Amino acid sequence: MIKSWVIFILAMAGIYLIDQNVKAIFLAGWHWESRCISLSLVFNKGVAFSMFAFLGPWLKWIQLTLLAGVLGYIVHGGYLKRYAFPLGILFGAGLSNVADRFMHGGVVDYVHWHCGFDFAVFNLADVMIDLSIASILIMSYFKKK
Repeated sequence: MIKSWVIFILAMAGIYLIDQNVKAIFLAGWHWESRCISLSLVFNKGVAFSMFAFLGPWLKWIQLTLLAGVLGYIVHGGYLKRYAFPLGILFGAGLSNVADRFMHGGVVDYVHWHCGFDFAVFNLADVMIDLSIASILIMSYFKKK
């Protein structure tokens, strides 16, 4: 179990640090645009597609509580042993986005796809959350009986 915790904490810390450093580049004023992609700073006050922005400062506390609840569930359910790495990535990315709310009043987003259709603005942590969930689903599907 110690090995699982080490993997979880290292993955969480790694994604958190990488994501916060990438966001620092955009907070410093860097931006870039092309025909299909814009990389520029946007503060998202809500969650996906700015939903729940009306919750204002309560949103960060709700998300922090949800992360703590999910962590308790995965530890007590024994899921950490099998999914330590993707769960570490998931929590590191989630904590990075919640930390943005505490430090900047909203999540630091910077990738905007606008070629053919106008897609939401997102960041590396959002992508890592999606990839970690996909990884957990794939690992669950191929779980040995």
